[in-house]
Amino acid sequence: MGLLQPVFRVLIALEINPNMFTTVGFFISVLSAYFFARGSLRLGGGLFILSGIFDVIDGQVARATHRVTKFGALYDSALDRYSEVIILFGIAYYFIREDLFLASVAACVALGGSIMVSYVRARAEGLGFSCKVGLMQRPERIVTLGITALIHEYVFIGGVIFVALLSNFTAIQRIYHIWAAENGKKSEKLENLNDWGT
Repeated sequence: MGLLQPVFRVLIALEINPNMFTTVGFFISVLSAYFFARGSLRLGGGLFILSGIFDVIDGQVARATHRVTKFGALYDSALDRYSEVIILFGIAYYFIREDLFLASVAACVALGGSIMVSYVRARAEGLGFSCKVGLMQRPERIVTLGITALIHEYVFIGGVIFVALLSNFTAIQRIYHIWAAENGKKSEKLENLNDWGT
């Protein structure tokens, strides 16, 4: 994050509403999905990473300017979910178009796993537990899909399969974490919200 500090300082000085960065990041995600669907994997991957940077910026600016709100947290989480759905649909569409059936199935499994990772955490926090454990949270999903897309199609397919497996493992890991917490094996209660790592 050190490389982005000068950018943060400029954006904080401009006093831009953090929700604007959330919105811009979402539209970049839509563009990413479009290019993934067209088969422009490198452009899609680069835009996906850029959308993730905007996701970092909105939280940093909100905290630095003391403009953290419950609506902002909800808005950010909602657009994050929409972004992942749209992007993974775009990826699945590309695989289907290229007759890569197993890869398209992996994209759908990755979508389900990504949603479940976020849902389990949100539900757990609603019940009063902290649930930030897991190997494949949103930052890891963005980095994995973005970087593998920049390298080569076959590497990207491997990245999608990796996200499919690890995201669902993370969802199960979080379910077990809450079971263990409720049964006295761990005693973590609700902590501060982690805006990005869902």
